[in-house]
Amino acid sequence: MNKDDQRMMLGIDGGGSKCRAVLYHPNGGILGSGLSGAANPVNGLAAAQDSIVDACEQALTVAGYGRDQLQHCVVGAGLAGVNLPSCMAAMTHWQHPFSELYVTTDLHIACLGAHGRKDGAIIISGTGSCGYLSQQGHGKIYGGHGFPQGDKGSGAWFGLMTVQRALEACDGLGPQTWLTEGLSRHFRSSDPLFWIEQLAGQRSTAYARLAGVLFQGVEHQDVVAQKILQQGVDYLTRLATRLLDDGAPRLALLGGLGPLLIPHLDEAVQRALCPAQATPEMGAVFFAQDSMGLI
Repeated sequence: MNKDDQRMMLGIDGGGSKCRAVLYHPNGGILGSGLSGAANPVNGLAAAQDSIVDACEQALTVAGYGRDQLQHCVVGAGLAGVNLPSCMAAMTHWQHPFSELYVTTDLHIACLGAHGRKDGAIIISGTGSCGYLSQQGHGKIYGGHGFPQGDKGSGAWFGLMTVQRALEACDGLGPQTWLTEGLSRHFRSSDPLFWIEQLAGQRSTAYARLAGVLFQGVEHQDVVAQKILQQGVDYLTRLATRLLDDGAPRLALLGGLGPLLIPHLDEAVQRALCPAQATPEMGAVFFAQDSMGLI
């Protein structure tokens, strides 16, 4: 690949609830952006691929280009789920509409963006949760085992714990909690069976939407909600400590829940945190450039 390659590039951050894209050119910077649905191939390969294309088309439209320009774009994509070999293989063999496609994990691109391609570590707390350390060209994942078997301290986990504690309270098997009122408001019904019916067969995103109820409970100084929050924070603190102990020179906390969680983390961890230098989407652009041998 010519090191003076000046083609437009698309950076993709594909997660369990949404897919973001940025259109980038070396001479003009970010030209446009797009937002589409979930892009985790574990939860549906075709749906993930459709979300990626849709987000890319939106970014091109914002920049004043047509869909036909997809074939001229180089794409770097960081996707949830592709740490699983079967998902990576499926994405690698995708007959995509782009000029070139380079795929890695969403954790990898988030770390590249957060630390400007330098060594460092990240913790993500959004729909799911995970830790990632990048050191001397090697990456290591901590956690990230998926919902419901893992992802502690994530939106989905907070939502699940909220439902479980509220149901126990309704059955008289646990302490009374404001969370029952919060779920009643969310579902517009005080019938626990209705809540269960609405959640039956739902994925992590449905539970992540309930995290807001948990944080409202904390604001109401509800003891049950506070205990759930503390359990999640304790896990994230242990995760952060492990990353730092393993040599992370920098640590960033990313994801939609980050701003809500930082004040509750251990003070030593708070002091170690640094702001992200760039978005995961730009990290995906960096990844594509690195894959092509570009600076």
